[in-house]
Amino acid sequence: MASNPGILTDWPWKPLGSFKHVVLLPWVVHSTYSFLVRKENERDLSNFLIFPFLVWRILHNQLWITLSRYQTAKGSSRIVDKGIEFDQVDRERDWDDQIVFNGILFYLGSKTLAGASKLPVWRMDGVILTILIHMGPVEFLYYWLHRALHHHFLYSRYHSHHHSSIVTEPITSVVHPFAEHIAYFLLFSIPLLTTIFTGNASLASFVGYITYVDLMNNMGHCNFELIPNWLFSIFPPLKYLMYTPSFHSLHHTQFRTNYSLFMPFYDYIYGTMDKSSGSLYENSLKREEESPDVVHLTHLTTPESIYHLRLGFASLASKPHTKKWYLWLMWPVTLGSTVFTWVYGRTFVVERHRFQKMRLQTWVIARYNMQYLMEWKNESINSLIEEAIIEADKRGVKVLSLGLLNQGEKLNGYGGLYVERHPGLKVRVVDGSSLAVAVVLNSIPKGTTQILFRGKLTKVAWGIVSVLSHRGIQVATLRGEEYEKLSKYMGSKLKSNLLLSKSCSQKIWLVGDGLSKEEQEIATKGTTFIPFSQFPPKKLRKDCIYHTTPAMKTPMSIENVDSCENWLPRRVMSAWRVGGIVHAMEGWEEHECGFIDHINNNNIHKVWEASLRHGFQPL
Repeated sequence: MASNPGILTDWPWKPLGSFKHVVLLPWVVHSTYSFLVRKENERDLSNFLIFPFLVWRILHNQLWITLSRYQTAKGSSRIVDKGIEFDQVDRERDWDDQIVFNGILFYLGSKTLAGASKLPVWRMDGVILTILIHMGPVEFLYYWLHRALHHHFLYSRYHSHHHSSIVTEPITSVVHPFAEHIAYFLLFSIPLLTTIFTGNASLASFVGYITYVDLMNNMGHCNFELIPNWLFSIFPPLKYLMYTPSFHSLHHTQFRTNYSLFMPFYDYIYGTMDKSSGSLYENSLKREEESPDVVHLTHLTTPESIYHLRLGFASLASKPHTKKWYLWLMWPVTLGSTVFTWVYGRTFVVERHRFQKMRLQTWVIARYNMQYLMEWKNESINSLIEEAIIEADKRGVKVLSLGLLNQGEKLNGYGGLYVERHPGLKVRVVDGSSLAVAVVLNSIPKGTTQILFRGKLTKVAWGIVSVLSHRGIQVATLRGEEYEKLSKYMGSKLKSNLLLSKSCSQKIWLVGDGLSKEEQEIATKGTTFIPFSQFPPKKLRKDCIYHTTPAMKTPMSIENVDSCENWLPRRVMSAWRVGGIVHAMEGWEEHECGFIDHINNNNIHKVWEASLRHGFQPL
């Protein structure tokens, strides 16, 4: 929102929220119906193609978002070395408003303007006319409109909303108040209306021009430099005809320079070109891929999880992972991505953070939960994890933490397999189990004397039960096989603190993988379910309390936090991930991976105190 919002700030369909796209429905239905029922010689192809063109624009913008976020996470050619936060994601979440607005106007123009319907596919004269009008009147008028928008009266009421984003993303380019978009549409319609009134319009000139505007807008705000220097060496006048991402980035950091639309020659003419444009361009091209200090290695979960990644849909990534009905409409894309990763899945960077002097990155292995459950896939998955660890070691990474199923007992013995295979590793492999145990233990209310345990017996589970028994807290189990295994592990001294529950009256349940619906139903009203597993249980009881999986709130000093980790709330990280960060911050030299021997009271207390000291807080 602008600092002092003026009239026509909000879009007319704002009350509709996420259902705003229904305003296009009557136009789309009418266009499709008319095209299907009319005779071939009466059909208006140009009108029918408006909706597919709008879909193409959304896809085009999304491709730029993904590319920009991937490139800036890697660090190579990055321009502004800062991150974005949740407030910017929320401010820019409605970037498709302008596509809806344009769609309505395209439909209206097609129906009301003479010469705007039944357009030919190609007309060379119309294409040339569009180019010339853009280079002349459009670029000139935009330059002065843009300077006017930086006058304090208009800036405070409208344009300051756009400039709230110092570090830009591709979609920052179209985040403006409604009134500002009206002015832009009138400006960009000059070439289109001219070709219509002169009878030179074609599908190529319309689609090509709008796609060009989208392309240059996205490129100018992508925050990484991609225009090679040799291009300007071959054709020097190009620097007056095409801006670069670094050229426009200076406008967002300096505000009073580089006003031009896409062709900088007006900044040269009127003396408003930033003097550091050339040096920033050169330095951005030279910036190499960032070498992180800490890497968190995770993986995809469900096929739909690609949309919830930071590289996917920004609005979905900024919220805890929940199922969205409309993602079913994208099943062809989902299926295609699943097949692709199944055949050719590799590890890739999805996000980066800065914490004090530490550089943090998240790497994702392109494998899904279901693949981790197939034993015949273990070897290929282990190879991917091992390759990531070796790559991290070569790049000087201090700590690599294993997230989700990358630290499975059967898969790799909680990461111990890699340390055994590569005893000379400089990177420390951390499974974060000690902090996960500490988080669960500190989630249990003080004064609790008895808890009920139910779930798969993992490294974290053994550690929790062991500490509780040493503290004199009774641990009840639901199943006989769990009771037998825990009895053998705990020994005769602690066995008195273990019992087989019959009443299920305990108010505190520690739960992991394997908790069934029937078992949840027998819990008493008001029971608190505290997960110790990587994945949360299904919330089936409205009269019970469900904690998140082991996790901690992050310090506000961690920069570039604009997405949620799976199902966790904003600015919350899993204990396994935090464990790796703390390990690096403390400079601990040992690996924390392998089996149960690494979990003891001293380690649990040490990592808990260290995490609090560095600003991480319990939920």
